[in-house]
Amino acid sequence: MSDLKTAQEMMAAAVAAKGTEDPEIASVKRVLKLLDKTAKSNRTYGATNPVAMKFSQQLFEELSSHLSTYAKLTFLVTRAELLCKDEVVYQAEKEGGSENLAFKLYADGIRELVLHQDLTQEDLSFFLEALWASQDQENDDDIVTRLWQKNMPALTLVTAEEIAKASGGSDAFLKLNPLTTSDSTLRELLDQERKKHHAQSESSDTQTAAQQKARFQSGLVGYEVTEEELVALAKEIEMESQQDSTTYILDVLTAILASEQSPALLTKLFSLWSHVITALFHAGKWAVLESVLSILHETEAVRPDIAEDHKQQLATLLTGLGKPEHIKAIEAYLNRTPNPDTEGLSTVLLLMGPDAVSLLCSLMANLEHPTHQAIVAETLHTLAQDHPEPLIRGLTDRRPVYVRNLLAIVAKWNNPVFAEAVEKLVRYPDAQVRKEAIRVFGLLTPTGNGARLILCLSDTEDSVRIAALKLLATGRYTAPFPQWTPMLSGDTFLERSLSEKRGLYQAIRATCGDAAIPYWESLFMEWAWTNRKKKEECAVLAAEALGKLATPAAIATLELGKNKGSAAVRQACTMALTQLQKQSKTSTPPPALHEDARE
Repeated sequence: MSDLKTAQEMMAAAVAAKGTEDPEIASVKRVLKLLDKTAKSNRTYGATNPVAMKFSQQLFEELSSHLSTYAKLTFLVTRAELLCKDEVVYQAEKEGGSENLAFKLYADGIRELVLHQDLTQEDLSFFLEALWASQDQENDDDIVTRLWQKNMPALTLVTAEEIAKASGGSDAFLKLNPLTTSDSTLRELLDQERKKHHAQSESSDTQTAAQQKARFQSGLVGYEVTEEELVALAKEIEMESQQDSTTYILDVLTAILASEQSPALLTKLFSLWSHVITALFHAGKWAVLESVLSILHETEAVRPDIAEDHKQQLATLLTGLGKPEHIKAIEAYLNRTPNPDTEGLSTVLLLMGPDAVSLLCSLMANLEHPTHQAIVAETLHTLAQDHPEPLIRGLTDRRPVYVRNLLAIVAKWNNPVFAEAVEKLVRYPDAQVRKEAIRVFGLLTPTGNGARLILCLSDTEDSVRIAALKLLATGRYTAPFPQWTPMLSGDTFLERSLSEKRGLYQAIRATCGDAAIPYWESLFMEWAWTNRKKKEECAVLAAEALGKLATPAAIATLELGKNKGSAAVRQACTMALTQLQKQSKTSTPPPALHEDARE
């Protein structure tokens, strides 16, 4: 981002100095800045890296534009500066040292460098390679040697050795000050000096010098930058400056990962990735983290050449996602951040793998918002299915919300093996948990003995008793009538609401069948002096239950109640028998239908 800020400052300076600075000098400065940036990126990432290739393309375009206008680019080299036409066009930064372009060229003996109009992109690539390859310890050649080996006509240079030889033992030539000359270059001055001392040079050398002289003669035409162009450039720089710095850094790290060949640097890179992952966890950038993990998962496919120790580093990175500090970072971020963006979080949690199930259970228990709890629950539904032990242990936790979330996961699994653990929750302190436990128990054990559900009918919470009654009334559970007796004979039974007593009788009918008939018959025949109204109410409900039972024994009991019961009982039994007759008539097909069936 510092490069963008520097570019903005340069643009502001260009606007302020418009009309005073030589356009050629301004163009040379832009080219050299791009040259410095491109050389450094090539050295850092390699010439084939996308980042370096982008800078190289920008440099070639800028350089081609300059050469098409001015025919050549000439600059003199000093220890800390590059100069063109008496102007400093490049100056070493305070921290420059051996890293700055001027010193690099100066140290390798280059005193002047000229790029000509017919410079190709291949020539530029080789020139950049010659620059950054100087850092390669296995290559002892300097920049001058590599450039001479290539023998590029579009690039000429003057070395310190040539200047020393041209002096001929005197300081006459060295005292020339090229900064005060017109458009002459050191190469031209050296050629003139050689002509004085080598008048008898071979004709081929003379022809070459004439060609070079012709090349150097060019009418330079300056150009103006319009206000519209300046505005457009400023907008482009502003857009680049708004690029997310995190994304930019990750792009650079990815480029290094794809191209770096040094084992030592790759080791440092993987260590750096560990810090990046941790930082993204703390910052809550799940979508970015998901992208990073995707890149790391594909590393071996992209870089099959990496060493085994680097593969081990990579494996450690990926298997260490579910570390306690990462889980704590997620918890802290989600609980303290209002309306956090959770995009990508689900994927990140899934990538932690089954080993993180226990920590993810703790995370779900400690999260405060239901939406965030649901994200973790969805992850546990997948990861804990084959490793359910931590989740089942969590059912004994004293936090009701957490236990309800665990029950929801168990319900989705729908595995009867967990029925026993769920059944224990019918004694849980929180009523909502007890109610949910009954519902899940019904899913895991849809048929069988209803004794556990009958015990729930003594619960102090109405909603829990109703949930148990609904399951018992389905007819999928059985229970001998003696298991109902303690409840029916209890002092509190008559005090229950009419709807609850009706539900109880229907549950008894569904679980006991004809075994409950003696109890209901006794209600028809009983003459009570105390609680008479409530007992008659129970007898009426018994008639209703017998009518729905509709077995021969049930019908006979209704006939008995119709003839010998109290007025309320006789009326209830008559209504039940009438309803049975109506149902019998509607369920019997007409004779014509029977004849069609026989045909």
